[in-house]
Amino acid sequence: MIKKELIFDGNEKQVFATEDPDKVIFRYKDVTLAYNSIKRARFDGKGALNNRISAILLGYLNKNGVRTHFLEQVGEREQLCRKIDIIPIEVFWRKRIAGTLATRLGVEDGFCPGNTIVDLVYNNDDLEDPVINKHHAVALGLATYDELDIMMAVARKAGTLLEALFHSAGIELVDMKLEFGHASDNGELILSDEISPDTCRLWDEATGERLGKDRFRLDLSDVVASYKTVLERLEKLDIQ
Repeated sequence: MIKKELIFDGNEKQVFATEDPDKVIFRYKDVTLAYNSIKRARFDGKGALNNRISAILLGYLNKNGVRTHFLEQVGEREQLCRKIDIIPIEVFWRKRIAGTLATRLGVEDGFCPGNTIVDLVYNNDDLEDPVINKHHAVALGLATYDELDIMMAVARKAGTLLEALFHSAGIELVDMKLEFGHASDNGELILSDEISPDTCRLWDEATGERLGKDRFRLDLSDVVASYKTVLERLEKLDIQ
């Protein structure tokens, strides 16, 4: 597949057109952002790690009944994906309450509720990505009730699958952010973007050590080393 013109240049990823109008190439950068882009840094090699981890996780979901935009990894930093018309809503799956949500709700970081939480966030930097409910999303014309029901159901299924997969690697999936959109070829509503240590909160099950972007958020150092740990543990699994 031939990479053609740049069609989107984001902070952490680029998207390129291909000769197929319904397929694009995602290229992962080494930039890391946190706190609504207030905090930023560059870590050499992070993009390649996220590319590989996301390829493993999205491929796993594809094989287990969760349709995603991912087709194949085509380079150290690049993936071939279905072209998506993105819905500007982030769906958060949460097994624990951690980070800014714990602060907002006045509970201890890492509080484990009796239920699994699925949140909707309006992906709008100007408004600082507010949490919304289904009625807000429909009122704003962001999605229909049927679409939101599908997105939330898929988030729950993906969460169950990935929670078990990470557990096999000795990692707790604390929470994750998912994005959805309609495929340009047939309009199918599917999971899109990446699933990686940038979009998941991951803790070592044995030690509680923070892995992934938490190390950047909390100034814990060894950011790239923690991403490598996640990848190495996933690669040791017999993933079907």
